[in-house]
Amino acid sequence: MTKLEQIEKSVTELDKHEFEAFSAWFEALQAERWDRQMETDAASGKLDHFAEKALAAFRAGKTRPL
Repeated sequence: MTKLEQIEKSVTELDKHEFEAFSAWFEALQAERWDRQMETDAASGKLDHFAEKALAAFRAGKTRPL
C-alpha cells in the first residue's frame, strides 16, 4: 500500500469531528502553500506580465469600478 493509499484509508476512517478538524487543517495547509507559491512567483517576477497587462488596461480606460 502506498503512502497516499494509507492516508486515504485513514481519512475515510475518521469520525465526524476528526474529519472536520482534519478538513480545517488541510484547508489551512493548502492556503499556506498557495500563499508561499504566490510570494515566490511575485519575487521572481513571474507575475510582472499580469500586473503590466492590468495596468495597461486601467490606463486605457478598459476597467470599471468594483
